Amino acid sequence: MDRDKQHLKLLSIFHYVFGGLKALFACIFFIHFFIGAAMLAGAIEDVPTFVGLMLIAMAIVFITLGWALAVCLFIAGSSLTKRKRYTFCLVIAAINCMSMPFGTILGIFTILVLMRPSVKELFAANKTL
Repeated sequence: MDRDKQHLKLLSIFHYVFGGLKALFACIFFIHFFIGAAMLAGAIEDVPTFVGLMLIAMAIVFITLGWALAVCLFIAGSSLTKRKRYTFCLVIAAINCMSMPFGTILGIFTILVLMRPSVKELFAANKTL
């Protein structure tokens, strides 16, 4: 039982760290946003307007998705600590598997820990409280 609690605590910390990295890497797309804004403002000449609009739209989409995933990782980290939202944690672990290489490692280990019957009991016991 103590081993499971320790593993959930470690996974929680890793989810917080990975969420912070996701949020930071999503900010890279601000470069595209500002380049698109410069194109629309006329600072970069001989570029069609739709290119600037497309850069801005893509940047907004990727920043929003990156920050949304980061928030989900923070919520999953908190949920692992509190032993709540079992299904949510499992879904986020599966989504993490698409982020190679660190997300894949984190997702696989999270799924392995969450599939243990003793961990399921921890989540179930906390649900009734």
